[in-house]
Amino acid sequence: MTPVELPYAPVDSLIREAAPEMRVSSGAAEELASRIQDEGASLAVDAAERAAADGRKTIRATDFGFEARDVTKDCLILPVAPVDRIARLRLDDYRVRKEARLALTVHLEDWATGVAESAARLAEHAGRRTVQGEDVEAYFDICGNR
Repeated sequence: MTPVELPYAPVDSLIREAAPEMRVSSGAAEELASRIQDEGASLAVDAAERAAADGRKTIRATDFGFEARDVTKDCLILPVAPVDRIARLRLDDYRVRKEARLALTVHLEDWATGVAESAARLAEHAGRRTVQGEDVEAYFDICGNR
């Protein structure tokens, strides 16, 4: 298994922001960080295919196929540099433009926030006040990868 590039602390913060009344186990942050990495790497492979179809070795924001909010990296919880590494995990010889890294980070943060909110609801349903790794896993068991 590929080591997780994303630090757990910002993922923990993201879960806490999505579920402010809940506690967060380290397992939840680790599981969500791993899922964010998988999602980001998969999205980058799809984007690279679009870039290759246009004869490019540089991924642009438009290659991801989603609109990014207009934000700066200072407004984000997830750090952009590890997301850049995540984007290139399954790619050889591709560059990722700055605006593409930012767009991917924004998208992954929004996506992970939705997962965190759902995992918190699952923890509450189980009668717990702590979001655990099993809640994140249960979300994906129920909803699939996307």
